[in-house]
Amino acid sequence: MDFVCLPVHLIVELDGGQHLDALKYDAVRTSVLEGRGYRVLRFWNDDVLLRTDDVVAEIFRVLELVIKL
Repeated sequence: MDFVCLPVHLIVELDGGQHLDALKYDAVRTSVLEGRGYRVLRFWNDDVLLRTDDVVAEIFRVLELVIKL
C-alpha cells in the first residue's frame, strides 16, 4: 500500500508496469482491504505523472464523499 489515511479508511495505490502481471493479486488484495472497511483507489503511475490534477481531484472527490457519510 502506498498511502493510507486511517481516519477515513482510504488507501491510495500507485501502480507501475509490474502490476500488469499482478492484476489478479491486486484484485484479491483490494477485495480483502475493502472487506476490512477500506476504500481503495488505484492509479497508474503514468496518470499520476501526466494527469496529476485529475488524480488529485479524484482523491478529493472520494474524500468529500467519505467525510459526508
